[in-house]
Amino acid sequence: MNKTRILKRSLLAVAVAATTSQAHAAGFQLNAQSATGIGRAFAGDAVIADNASSMARNPATMALFDKTSLSLGFEAIITDISVKDAQGFSQDAGGYVPLPGYDDVGGTSIAPNIHLIVPVNDKFAWGVNAYSNFGTSTDFSGSDYWNNSAFGGETDILSMNIGLSGSYRLNEQWSFGAGLDIIYGKGTIRRGAQELNLPPAVQLVNIQDADGWGVGFNVGTVYELNENNRFGLSYRYSPEIEAEDDHGQKLTLPLPDMAEFSGYHRINETAFAVHYSVQWIGWSAFDKIDFENLDPTRSLAGIPDGTYSKPYEWQDGWHFAIGGTWYLNDKVTLRTGYMHDTSAQDEITSISVPDSDRNWISAGATYHFSDDSNMDFGITYLIGSDEAVSEEGGAVLATTRADAILVGLQYSHSF
Repeated sequence: MNKTRILKRSLLAVAVAATTSQAHAAGFQLNAQSATGIGRAFAGDAVIADNASSMARNPATMALFDKTSLSLGFEAIITDISVKDAQGFSQDAGGYVPLPGYDDVGGTSIAPNIHLIVPVNDKFAWGVNAYSNFGTSTDFSGSDYWNNSAFGGETDILSMNIGLSGSYRLNEQWSFGAGLDIIYGKGTIRRGAQELNLPPAVQLVNIQDADGWGVGFNVGTVYELNENNRFGLSYRYSPEIEAEDDHGQKLTLPLPDMAEFSGYHRINETAFAVHYSVQWIGWSAFDKIDFENLDPTRSLAGIPDGTYSKPYEWQDGWHFAIGGTWYLNDKVTLRTGYMHDTSAQDEITSISVPDSDRNWISAGATYHFSDDSNMDFGITYLIGSDEAVSEEGGAVLATTRADAILVGLQYSHSF
């Protein structure tokens, strides 16, 4: 293959197929349900049920509430993504030539959330919520080369999960829950077509403000040994999202299913509790992305029939989290946590998706204004690793790294 002139079909496949870049979990998963979860690396979140946001991880936890409970807050995601040691193969030069690095790919995104749980009686409860499970934002506009290349450009993806759930308490030990998820997705994807030895010339793809809807569901259960020891198990089905922009350009994005097991144990009525979670994320569903009806006036990819499918072949991912909570007094609760998060990428890697195994270091606190009102704060430092990336069989090589800081603030009230 002539590696100097990268074929336009291949450029489109590599640069656009992963429509999102790493935000702060493997693949393009967000953990943006609550500031409480951020403060403990989401360890035990499918069973702790210390505020209404727990319904986002396990609908069965709604059975643990005896009052109407409201939580609302936001998460700030500050990403630090870099590309270094980049080089491209040039047949004219008889080998690899240096390409510019870039250390300012990431940015700051805000993800709001709201959760409401309403107990009907001692058996039934219902709830509604809105938050995000997937999304990211990256922009190479600060670099002349990467901004206009097929491996950089701009990616701005957001999603909103609107949920309606119900729970049923079978007895003192067992509770069950289920919910319906309406998922809205919106995104902008812009990629240039700069080749290794040529200035910016054409635009490979320019999809702006494409949006679409999908429907998923979630189920869960909670088992209580007693009020200080309980376990939770949940499963979430995620649909494919088909998004279309105003020019009729479409992309179909498969989303992963998720399953989570959590435990919570308050030790001998003391002020300390330990909690943990294991989460599976079915990223192997992200096998390809389909593109349809690419507008030749906006995308010069040279695809005759206007359709394209690119295999991506990710692997399933895992989260392993453990945390601790200290109930200092009636006013203050402190928490901390650690999570190991495995990469979704397998053999196929990408500069526009700088994925790797990650480690979370988290801390947080709750201040109780009263028995029914409190404020949560959480912060996480997410540590990535340097990963060697090869694009299009070695046409472009680079080392990528993605770190992040997550900050969350949340207010909760019971009525």
